[in-house]
Amino acid sequence: MQKSTLGLCEWFDTPLGQYLQQQEQAYFDKAVADVFGYNAVQLGLARRDFLRMSRIPLRFASDRDGPGKVRLDFPRLPFATNSIDLLLLPHVLEFSENPHQILREAKRVLMPEGQLIICGFNPRSVWGLSRMLGRKSGEHPWCGRFIALPRVKDWLALLGFEIAAGRLGCYVPPFQQEKWLRRFRFLEAAGDRWWAIAGGVYFLQAVKRVQGLRLIRPNWNEALKPKKSLAPVRRESKVLPFKTRGPSPHMR
Repeated sequence: MQKSTLGLCEWFDTPLGQYLQQQEQAYFDKAVADVFGYNAVQLGLARRDFLRMSRIPLRFASDRDGPGKVRLDFPRLPFATNSIDLLLLPHVLEFSENPHQILREAKRVLMPEGQLIICGFNPRSVWGLSRMLGRKSGEHPWCGRFIALPRVKDWLALLGFEIAAGRLGCYVPPFQQEKWLRRFRFLEAAGDRWWAIAGGVYFLQAVKRVQGLRLIRPNWNEALKPKKSLAPVRRESKVLPFKTRGPSPHMR
């Protein structure tokens, strides 16, 4: 059984959780704005609207429990195959006993060329080190099983996903007091430049590729080109052959 993410939702109300949410909200706002389609689903953290900037008409957040509009079991999604254009997994994999099965379900329900966006805690960071040192391991988010970024990439590659974009963030140590979080804000720019692989969280955007499928897109450039006018064809006058009326009577 999955570990409840309800405690994680409550943890997001703490100063450290608010700091993390600002980082993640900024990334999701930018990422989902460029994805088009008809159906978008956010699995987990239903209290946080990571789809608010999406232009997809039908979008909703769901969870295994909590305030989501749809309550479901993530390893067995009740969606039709090839029916979702955009799927978000915010901190879902590290709080599941079978994260690979969730990714298999994501592949099933996504449309060909549909996009999957994942965010998770990076074990190879100061945040991961705090978890290893036994920092209140029974509480969120430290009770989760942090999954290394290379492993998630390998899982996606095996399932036929192609990594389209990604980044790491949250370089400030996981202080609980807001004053310390503010004082170490300078590490965001420094870490992104000098120690990019050590961010507290990672983001991955993957596209579902279907082998042998070729999307036919309209050729807008050709449609906008002015049509060539036909050049007038020069009409040549026909010369009628000269006909004689017969031999002259003087020649008879």
